This record gives sequence, C-alpha cells and structure tokens, in this order.
Amino acid sequence: MTTDHPAERGGTGHGRFAAFSDRASNVTSSPMFYVLCVLLVLGTIALHFVHPPLSWLIFAGDVMTSVNLLLIALLKNTERRDSHAVQRKLDAIAEALLEQCEGTSHEAADSLRRAIRMDERQ
Repeated sequence: MTTDHPAERGGTGHGRFAAFSDRASNVTSSPMFYVLCVLLVLGTIALHFVHPPLSWLIFAGDVMTSVNLLLIALLKNTERRDSHAVQRKLDAIAEALLEQCEGTSHEAADSLRRAIRMDERQ
C-alpha cells in the first residue's frame, strides 16, 4: 500500500481502483442514484414507524453508515485526481506563457497541447 498521490505513482494508465472510482463517480452522480438514496432514507424512516426489533434498526443504521463511508472514499479519490489534473494543466499554461514571453523553444506549448488534450478534440 502506498501513500503517494494517485497521479504521482508513475505508470501510464489508470489502475483498477481509479477505473472503478471513475465508474462509481459516474453512477453516483446520476439522477437514478439520487432516487435510490431518497428511497433508502425513506425506507429507514418507515422502518421506525413499524417498530421492528432493535437489531433491525441497528442493522439499517449500519448499512446507511457503510454506504456513506464508501461514497466518501470514492468522492475523495475522484476529487484528488481531478484537482491534480487541473494543477498539471495550470502548470502547463504557466510554462507556455513564460516560454512565449521569453521567446524560447515551443516545448512548453506542446506540453500544453497534451495537457488540455487539444489533439483529441479534432
């Protein structure tokens, strides 16, 4: 297990967790997932009106807590990778601007094109 930032671990591709995190982020940001969460909350509230055994209420609370913890972990992973990607793009913009002001090579401009994926848009 490593504590390095996911973008600083090296390698060219995404790992399995990064790919899973991307898919999970897409699912959890959908309207259907929101409806599922509302139904889960309403089900937990309705459970209190039925007066089931205390163990059922504790289990429902544990499920809600577990789902919350997993979603926070996925959200944090996605947030860190996104913020690092934005920082790389800002660094490339700053390099290209400095390069333009100094009139040196076009290496930073090429790096900027790669960072903002200009070639993929065409």
